[in-house]
Amino acid sequence: MDNCLFCRIARGEIPSRQVYADDDLFAFHDINPARPLHVLVIPRRHITSLATSTEADTLVLGRMLAVANQLATENGSPDGFRVIINTGRIGQQEVQHLHAHIVGGPDPVGPMLKRV
Repeated sequence: MDNCLFCRIARGEIPSRQVYADDDLFAFHDINPARPLHVLVIPRRHITSLATSTEADTLVLGRMLAVANQLATENGSPDGFRVIINTGRIGQQEVQHLHAHIVGGPDPVGPMLKRV
């Protein structure tokens, strides 16, 4: 997707505070962090969301999770972190490119969801 925001960030067309890169993944600090650690991990290849992922995406999905601990530890949250993947309208996905939020810091991140 030529005009996708995260594709453009991964290609280096839009500046970011990169924290990790390999042939399949790109990770950078969120521009509006919700926690002291707030890093986004994206596949370099455009995948719209978890809802559109297929069996062919298994390797990159697993790699996203495998690097989460490394990124959290190296970026100030060695005692734990949360991985969030918002999907679709109900999941409040804001950018239509699959991405995982790695959030953490020195204090607990709080409850997972508000009880209804």
